[in-house]
Amino acid sequence: MQCAEQLRVQAYFDNELDALVAADVERHVEHCPQCRALLDELLALRERLRALPRQAAPAALRERIASALPAAAPPAVAEWRPRAWRLPAFWLGALGGLGTAAAAALAVLLLSPLLSAPLLDEVVAAHVRSLLPEHLTDVISTDRHTVKPWFAAHADVSPVVADFGGEGYQLVGGRADYFDHQRVATLVYRHGAHLINVFSWAAGRQNLPRTATRSGYHLTCWRDGNLQYCAVSDAGWNELEQLVGLLQQQAARDAPP
Repeated sequence: MQCAEQLRVQAYFDNELDALVAADVERHVEHCPQCRALLDELLALRERLRALPRQAAPAALRERIASALPAAAPPAVAEWRPRAWRLPAFWLGALGGLGTAAAAALAVLLLSPLLSAPLLDEVVAAHVRSLLPEHLTDVISTDRHTVKPWFAAHADVSPVVADFGGEGYQLVGGRADYFDHQRVATLVYRHGAHLINVFSWAAGRQNLPRTATRSGYHLTCWRDGNLQYCAVSDAGWNELEQLVGLLQQQAARDAPP
């Protein structure tokens, strides 16, 4: 039977865990042969990639990679203008021996840390942790009058809470996460086969992008007053944006006149 901690081991290898969770994974790996073997395999793969011979990548391949990268971003990201980038010569050589699709995917992985705010890494790490067994919810209820009071005792903020089961977004419950030095309130919704985490915390000075993609997950972020929200899921952009719209409409209804 596969160890349930293997997802966290992969997140640990990708540097997507905070220090406390990373230390917990390291302790687990010391006593779990399966997870130790998985981590060793990932480390060996990284070393093999680093040892690839240097070859000059054809100009046509570089152009195809550059043209493919913008297509992977959602339309809303088009407003952001990153500075021109150039892959180091080492990776240009390594990419020369790969197929076009694999090369484009590798380039996206190399560039992703440059295209995301550090706080988004913590948000995605919290989302990944929630998908592990018994990590999804601390309070299970579709009733906003049960979930919202629970946040009052366990989180530093009181977000908008509503069940949108009639629109296809069922409220599963909530939990408290911890990042950005805060107890974060997290709502959990189910939409078909997809789980959507909606994180909320006291907004700081850091401006998050409206939309982003990190480790295969879609993120949509917005502010409402002094609260920062961020919805994360592997659902499609349209599905995610529809839930965001429902939450914003509910917040407007709940706002005092």
